[in-house]
Amino acid sequence: MTDPVLSLNDVSLSLMGNAGRVDILHDISLEVARGETLGLVGPSGSGKSSLLMLMGGLESASSGSIRAVGQDLSAMNEDGLARFRRDNMGVVFQSFHLIPTMTALENVATPLELAGARDAFERASAELDAVGLGTRKDHYPAQMSGGEQQRVALARASAPRPKILLADEPTGNLDEASGGAIVELLFGLRDRHGATLVMVTHSMELANRCDRVVRLRDGRIEAPARAAAE
Repeated sequence: MTDPVLSLNDVSLSLMGNAGRVDILHDISLEVARGETLGLVGPSGSGKSSLLMLMGGLESASSGSIRAVGQDLSAMNEDGLARFRRDNMGVVFQSFHLIPTMTALENVATPLELAGARDAFERASAELDAVGLGTRKDHYPAQMSGGEQQRVALARASAPRPKILLADEPTGNLDEASGGAIVELLFGLRDRHGATLVMVTHSMELANRCDRVVRLRDGRIEAPARAAAE
């Protein structure tokens, strides 16, 4: 694979719990090419979300190395990682993580403002238009359905034009109709902005829309990563 945007080499993750150390990921080596879509699948507890958090610098590896957009994440402190995510990554969570006291427009504009964009609200407004929420910009999260809140979260993640888009079960809290609409938007945003997309999902139907699928079990890559089914 040439010019990987993400590169993990012998990455392991262990965390301390009440009962002692818990080994979550074991010797993960994986590369993701620029512009690729990658689906991470496997049973609950297999380490999919933990792997995604490592890719985003939201969790620190216990051993091994992670490079993203040519930079070594393990060499960065918390402030450095926060700036790196701001400039390079968009993250979409299953539970939306919107700021309840902010309108949809303010939620989407916030990362743009933090990045110093002078046209933050104009760009946020255009992004909400793109996800079909042009008439809901002044509504608060509590006034919106789950599907609408996830659309806001998608707009917020994509507005800064990230090089890497990470999605953790983006349809997990939605009904089938809303989830299907979010999937179309997610791939549409990827196509429109050219970002690399890495997505954790329990749905093989959704995973098979990706260029490649990686299956995890017990914290290890179960088999060689394969191309998604045609």
